[in-house]
Amino acid sequence: MKRIFRITLVMFCFGLLARAQAPPLKIVEETLPTLDAGVETHLPLHATGGVPPYRWSVASGALPDGISLTPDGVLVGRVAEPGTISFTVTVEDSAKNRITKDLQTKVVASLLFQWLRPPQVHGAQMDGAVQLSNGTKDDFDLTFIVVAIAENGRATALGYQHFSLKAGTSNFQIPFGQTLPHGAYVIHADAVAEIPAKNVIIRRLLETPSAITVVQGP
Repeated sequence: MKRIFRITLVMFCFGLLARAQAPPLKIVEETLPTLDAGVETHLPLHATGGVPPYRWSVASGALPDGISLTPDGVLVGRVAEPGTISFTVTVEDSAKNRITKDLQTKVVASLLFQWLRPPQVHGAQMDGAVQLSNGTKDDFDLTFIVVAIAENGRATALGYQHFSLKAGTSNFQIPFGQTLPHGAYVIHADAVAEIPAKNVIIRRLLETPSAITVVQGP
């Protein structure tokens, strides 16, 4: 029993000594790399000093929709929109030492996908056009599809294309249209860009904010 007590006491003292001699806790990152909108993110943050293991959290600011910070300090998810991200992180070590740091990064639009002509009705015809730009240095193997979703859930394709969108292409236009039965429809447009050599998939979605009614039937 005495031997166990001595071992426990030694370990306790060793732990106190290790904590006393540990260098100050520090967050390594000064800047963050640029993120790509629509691309899956897995970005580890790093800390040194203190007494590992560390626990991370967002102290202030807001991460964009689609991105979260794991307790072990990894930014994960998929940012939907381009822009600037500013937030403050906190890291705490096992000795309850805690520090914070302001971080910032940009989200670029590697695939820009917009309504060129938002969907509209002409008689029994639903039509419109989208516009795509490739802001990367890689060619995209791109699939585009746009569908009209009726109130009963039935989907009708208004357009489909599968082609190579070359690096640096700007404002590539794709018209679409189809005759539809009488009814109200929400329009979904989906663009999926693949870079097979890098095992990267970028997905962008567009949707009408409300249903569009076709009054005349075919």
